[in-house]
Amino acid sequence: MQDHIALIVAAGRGTRFGGPEPKQYLPYRDRTVLGVAVMTLRPFMPVVCVIHPDDCERYHSATAGLDLLPPVFGGPDRQASVRNGLEALITNPPRHVLVHDAARPDLPAAVVLRLLEALETHDGAAPGLPVTDTLKRVEESRSIGTVARDGLWRIQTPQAFRFSTLLNAHRQASPGKFSDDTTLAEAAGLRVAVVQGDVRLEKVTEPGDATRLTGTDIRTGHGFDVHQLAPGDGVVLCGVYILHDMALVGHSDADVGMHALTDAILGALAEGDIGRHFPPSDPQWRGAASEIFLAGARDMVSGRGGRILHCDVTLVCEAPKIGPYRDAMRAELARILAVPVGRVSVKATTSEKLGFTGRGEGIAAQATATLALP
Repeated sequence: MQDHIALIVAAGRGTRFGGPEPKQYLPYRDRTVLGVAVMTLRPFMPVVCVIHPDDCERYHSATAGLDLLPPVFGGPDRQASVRNGLEALITNPPRHVLVHDAARPDLPAAVVLRLLEALETHDGAAPGLPVTDTLKRVEESRSIGTVARDGLWRIQTPQAFRFSTLLNAHRQASPGKFSDDTTLAEAAGLRVAVVQGDVRLEKVTEPGDATRLTGTDIRTGHGFDVHQLAPGDGVVLCGVYILHDMALVGHSDADVGMHALTDAILGALAEGDIGRHFPPSDPQWRGAASEIFLAGARDMVSGRGGRILHCDVTLVCEAPKIGPYRDAMRAELARILAVPVGRVSVKATTSEKLGFTGRGEGIAAQATATLALP
């Protein structure tokens, strides 16, 4: 039995966020609303998404590169969708399940930990925030009274439960009656704790919601690499082959720019250097395309629920000239890293004829990478 599984409900057709496209598939923080929601939970536990049958193509695009359990088709309302997701897990049931709205993508790790701790003593738990605004009862756009806010909390998701307990409550509940799982659980007599939520967990509903800042750990890493030049017919720099009367010498394809960038990403993750993960002593990397190394570092970032925000590569050489190939290099790095090309910088400089680069004995590269981690 697995300890925890996250069930992300993404079968709705809500369109207030920005037009006819379901809001969970619209662009959000360099991915989609759903993609960010998945990435906040995936470092803690396996994730399964409940989706609309019409959204299969959207779903696979939004979650490309993320290691998820197979999706489940939702029902006519949220209650039915959650039950479909729970029923799909009974062949290998978890001890606990966290039911989360795709429209709440900015989930701080501390909230997840508080929920799991509360489950040790309660049947369920949900994050919430005490109501601080004055509450009015309104009819026909006119205030007809003030509602006391003492003891009132706004409940958020994910809502965490002991799996078997929540599944039994869903099986016994009247269809289409409950808008969230805490209400359904309380109707079944379950004890539900409320833990401190977070303002960043507010739903993404309107287009302006995308400007909210997420609580993230911003990391910057630096990489540096050098490769010797020898007589040849061309070099590979940042994934682009350039005709030249020299070639770079190395165990792999000796792409000095991509090696420096890989080291920068690994440095931001505090995961050592490229030689630790792809040792030159290993024959499988002989002549290998450096894209493999950079993609490996990229996957380590996404595996920790992070995002690559920006990268910058500087190539140091007298020749070949980099300017004509700069845009192609940026596009290639952006493709591998799965980021917009506007977040990738490639530039070049000479060493004014000084040192080994000035004498044409080798090419050096340095790079920085900025990451956002949960």
